[in-house]
Amino acid sequence: MPLKLTTYYRGKDIPDLPGKNTFHSKELFQIYEATPGYVPLLIVATLDDRPVARLLAAIRKTRKWLPSSLTKQCVVYGSGELLIEPSYSNEEEEIFGEILEHLTQEASRTCLLIEFRNLENSMFGYRFFRSNGFFPVNWLRVRNSLHSMKRVEDKFSPSRIRQVKKGLHNGAIVKEAHAVEEIKEFSHMLHKIYSSRIRRYFPNKDFFSHMNNLLIKGKQGKIFIVKYKEKIIGGAVCIYSGDNAYLWFSGGMRKTYALQYPGIIAVWKALEDAHERGFRHMEFMDVGLPFRKHGYRDFVLRFGGKQSSTRRWFRINWPWLNELVVKFYV
Repeated sequence: MPLKLTTYYRGKDIPDLPGKNTFHSKELFQIYEATPGYVPLLIVATLDDRPVARLLAAIRKTRKWLPSSLTKQCVVYGSGELLIEPSYSNEEEEIFGEILEHLTQEASRTCLLIEFRNLENSMFGYRFFRSNGFFPVNWLRVRNSLHSMKRVEDKFSPSRIRQVKKGLHNGAIVKEAHAVEEIKEFSHMLHKIYSSRIRRYFPNKDFFSHMNNLLIKGKQGKIFIVKYKEKIIGGAVCIYSGDNAYLWFSGGMRKTYALQYPGIIAVWKALEDAHERGFRHMEFMDVGLPFRKHGYRDFVLRFGGKQSSTRRWFRINWPWLNELVVKFYV
């Protein structure tokens, strides 16, 4: 019996599903749904009315002043989640191939660009990406192994250890954020930092409030804040999925509060907490292209992580341009 693919556009219509991958969960769908600027869609594959796989994609508008057809981007973290034990070696990849074809048809109606990022296995689905008109771009990933050490500081550079100690000595306090006002202040601070120097896209500030309601209370995420004299000067946002922790956003007011090292304190606390909770790895998301200098990547590598190569897959929904790029990468 062939797979049945169902696309959900509203969280209230999504049935309860098995699975542990936070990046393809109903909770993250609901966060996207409630945040201005996002339109999520969840594709669920069923066989004999039994869910066998799911994939969550988020469509977002990246530029307000351009027509929506030129600015909408569809982003997928990972390659979805298989909800059953595979019965033969290529089953997971073949199910993904059917979901990918369905997603490509759905997203191509409204999006200029479709992007798959944070793939665990960069070769997974290769022939299906190619057959659906995607092209690969080499990327970098940085992750810290947490399972083989007694203290996370064991792999820090000497200067990084000194900065953590100095920041705490100079009055920086780091804690989890739960209060609504704390999260609002944190998101406002982080938005100013990202818009000025880290990356171009930053979610609407409501994203973090909804994250608190839907992920943090379920222990699938945490927001850490760094305070000095009752003012929030830094912080980090973590997502937890399976055995791994992911640092999604982080930053600090390093120029105004240089002696408190807020950005460094925030990452240190996120790593320490993930280690104490038994996660095997902490992955730093969006560390950039291999051929371009990237300040954030240089920053996180001093926490002792390892750099490795991966790839992202892209499809541009202008046929002539996509064909030109695909030919270049073949």
